[in-house]
Amino acid sequence: MPELPEAERARQQIERALGREIVAVDDRDTYVSRPHAPGEIAAALVGHRLTAAHRRGKFLWAETDGGPELGLHLGMAGRIVVDEPAGDNNWDRFVLDFADGGRLALRDKRRLGRAVIEPDFTHIGPDAFEISRDAFRERVGRGSIALKARLLDQKSLAGVGNLLADETLWQAKLSPRRPAGELTDEELDHLRRELRKATRSAIRAGGVHTGDFIPFRKRGAACPRCGTTLERATIGGRTTFWCPKEQT
Repeated sequence: MPELPEAERARQQIERALGREIVAVDDRDTYVSRPHAPGEIAAALVGHRLTAAHRRGKFLWAETDGGPELGLHLGMAGRIVVDEPAGDNNWDRFVLDFADGGRLALRDKRRLGRAVIEPDFTHIGPDAFEISRDAFRERVGRGSIALKARLLDQKSLAGVGNLLADETLWQAKLSPRRPAGELTDEELDHLRRELRKATRSAIRAGGVHTGDFIPFRKRGAACPRCGTTLERATIGGRTTFWCPKEQT
């Protein structure tokens, strides 16, 4: 499932399409383009140009030159492709065609992505990569909820998914079961630094699956640092792996 690093790489793809005039929009997939009717997004965007690409957590949006903002979400398996042909499977659920002959598409095999005009992001918290130290302390370090569940709560912090949470907690040597409100300011600051490092590395390497801990997230695997057999449980509704010796 795409997490913050994949969304950031998608944002960088959208930047490749900035400044190009939109001459056609394929918004016929009424599920991906809900609640808009077919042709509604096209009518709003044709003749305009994308001028800036933004991201908050896993949500993407692009500004236009005097037109509305275009919101995009990758869903569980989507990605943004620019200037690539549709391919035999035709999994391009939403497409912008440009005057220069190029195109931008939301390519989504599972059809769970979204395209929407004037997106609303009031339901999510600050971006997990950009959040300030004080805001991180306030939003993450509170309550009796398990630390991993807090990291996965998009209202508290936007962008952290299952793999990024496990990678970050392993790097920070913090137990996913720790009550979030019990962490000290020093532990929270350390966690924030490790989250930023893990995110930066994943963006650079091609996605969250490239993390140092991710290949060992399987039954019977050993911690790559100390060799202790990893523990496995469901925390925050997600399958979780951690080192019981090092992550305390």
